[in-house]
Amino acid sequence: MTKPESPFFTLLFTISLLMHAQSSYKQMYIVYMGEKNNNNWDEFSTQSLHHSMLLEVHESIDAAKESLIYSYGRSFNGFAAMLSEEEAAIISDMEEVVSVFPNLGLELQTTRSWDFMGFTDDASKLTPPFDGRNIIIGMFDTGIWPESESFNDEGLGPPPKKWRGKCQTEHNFTCNNKIIGARYYQSFGLEEQFKSARDESGHGSHAASVAAGREVVGANYFGLAKGTAKGGAPNARIAVYKVCWNMACYAADILAAFDDAIADGVDIISASFAGYLQSRFLFNPVAIRSFHAVKNGILTIAAAGNQGPQRGGLANHPPWILTVAASTIYRKFVTPLVLGNGDVTTANSINTYNVKNISYPLILGGDATNFSANYIPRESSLCFPGSLNSEKVKGKIVLCENSEGGAGVQMATGAGVIAPNRPQQNYAENYLFQTASISNKEISKVSQYIKSSNLCSKPKANIMFSETMEDKDAPYVASFSSRGPNIFNHDILKPDLCAPGVNILGAWSPIASPSMFIGTEDFRSVEYNIISGTSVSCPHVTGAAAYVKATHPTWSPAAIKSALMTTANPMDPKMHEYEKEFAYGSGHVKPLYAVDPGLVFNATKEDYSDFFCKEGPRNGCKSTKALKPWDLNYPSLSLAVKDGNAIKGNFVRAVTNVGMPKSTYDVIIDVPRILKVKVEPSTLAFSKVGEEKFFFVEVTGPKISQVPIISGSITWVHLNHIVRIPIVVYTILPCMEFRNSSLNQHLN
Repeated sequence: MTKPESPFFTLLFTISLLMHAQSSYKQMYIVYMGEKNNNNWDEFSTQSLHHSMLLEVHESIDAAKESLIYSYGRSFNGFAAMLSEEEAAIISDMEEVVSVFPNLGLELQTTRSWDFMGFTDDASKLTPPFDGRNIIIGMFDTGIWPESESFNDEGLGPPPKKWRGKCQTEHNFTCNNKIIGARYYQSFGLEEQFKSARDESGHGSHAASVAAGREVVGANYFGLAKGTAKGGAPNARIAVYKVCWNMACYAADILAAFDDAIADGVDIISASFAGYLQSRFLFNPVAIRSFHAVKNGILTIAAAGNQGPQRGGLANHPPWILTVAASTIYRKFVTPLVLGNGDVTTANSINTYNVKNISYPLILGGDATNFSANYIPRESSLCFPGSLNSEKVKGKIVLCENSEGGAGVQMATGAGVIAPNRPQQNYAENYLFQTASISNKEISKVSQYIKSSNLCSKPKANIMFSETMEDKDAPYVASFSSRGPNIFNHDILKPDLCAPGVNILGAWSPIASPSMFIGTEDFRSVEYNIISGTSVSCPHVTGAAAYVKATHPTWSPAAIKSALMTTANPMDPKMHEYEKEFAYGSGHVKPLYAVDPGLVFNATKEDYSDFFCKEGPRNGCKSTKALKPWDLNYPSLSLAVKDGNAIKGNFVRAVTNVGMPKSTYDVIIDVPRILKVKVEPSTLAFSKVGEEKFFFVEVTGPKISQVPIISGSITWVHLNHIVRIPIVVYTILPCMEFRNSSLNQHLN
């Protein structure tokens, strides 16, 4: 190509070069091909197939082989490869290909909690007794610190015979009879101290200890939360799949881990990450891999995400995933902030400094501007890094108008920071140095105190060592926890339930920072840490699911999920006025009740296949029966109504008796007056265990517009068995797209 001389043609030439560069730029793509070809997996033949497909877009077999990153074939078919946009488009048109999408990253969503849920310290005293050593939990996270006392294998025998995994031992990583397997995956060349399954961020160790950690007496975080730390399934085995590096988890790695975990023989997969919010199933790697897991009898439990409190930000929405929101427990940590005038404010932060409770001089960030670095007071009031004059700030507590101002204060050698809470914040966080997070109203009071001080009474403040308080309002949903509705499947209520995820003590990597402070490093070393997130609530439900699975080893993933949802404790809707079930789903998990639910809403792998195939007819889906999304046998009822239309929906559900052989259940309908709910029949009589009965629900009401949520419940009752499912009705704009075309049927 010769360069044209005209300015106009020069512009066209430049644009064409840029377009060519963009089209030839290579990034990693996931090529999903659906089910594996046969039951006899052969690595060589699988790779050969993928090489031959890549040869269609490469000039040589060597180039094709070099571009291949992963071959998936142990539990489903597909591969990850470095491709240009043009090459990816060519492969997506191949007959055997279901979908192609970029290798995007997901985010990690970051012990009294089990006592709060009714799980006693002595598992042998549970009814039925819980041993769990035959249960294998696959932990998908940042790895694990195997030397932690939470993962000792004292008293545990060899791994279950069903285990087919392996232990990668790089960097002196050693498995035992607790951590029975460890793998790591890294499709990107990220800089990490350990290229192994060893955890260097702490997140994976924390999640694993919450789900299945052994009992450790005296665990604490700088004296806070001191007691016996334990997981929900302390005798369950842990299989580690390190898919997250530097708190980011990439699709290619997670797909490879699912492929291995399914073949390795895990019973439950715990995935404390969230992402792909706007992805249809066929282009959503979380949906794809968990779909193949459930078809192999493996329940995937995943975080709802940390995008709250706004609505509609929920991730991990497929119905075969158990999606978990985060809630509080009856213990909370607060930090008293004492001003020089005697005023005391309670801060939402965890302060493990200032053990002697010393007062320090107090200054406004806007009064300590670093003019020499070309900052102005408005910027220094926000305490941006570099904006503060270190000569004025050194040894002082600084009042900042920015919740992330601590990094700038520390850089300027300040003694501490007072900063505003995040919006609607109802949890405490760890910080690198003295920090008091308070409301904007209290920020104004502190600012006024500083401005009203004089030479005779210079302003000062004491950010005291944190204290433990009882939270009488618990449980309620954390402000950060992602809310529904489910924007892709309006007929599937999400999240499914909630579990403790606020200020939970768990194991930590001793080389990881105990605080997550933007722009600074924390070189302290701890064995246990207190963190919050839906990535903490997720392993709580994992531990509870392990209890149900150990008690009922033949139950399907849907039955286990149903048992956890229908026995959940209803939450207080008054504390979640505009969200209600969109915040907490069926309610707060109660593990002890879930092992004896009375009835379960079952679903087969064929049911899920039919639902999955609503996304498209490819990969053998043509022969499946049509399935209305709201007729999936799900243990909740969700009805979206276009603005200005009447409420009208019909649902079919089936329940299977897993309680007493001869039992009769009567229905109780609890809904607000605006809803008319009819259930037929109103009584279900069972004569044996395993018997299935259908019931039909009609929901009607007037025309509605701009209604955030109307909710109630249907409960089937027999003696001590209470089987509750929520009903949710809400409005959407007429222009909203319904991916499953369900709305028109609802309104007919």
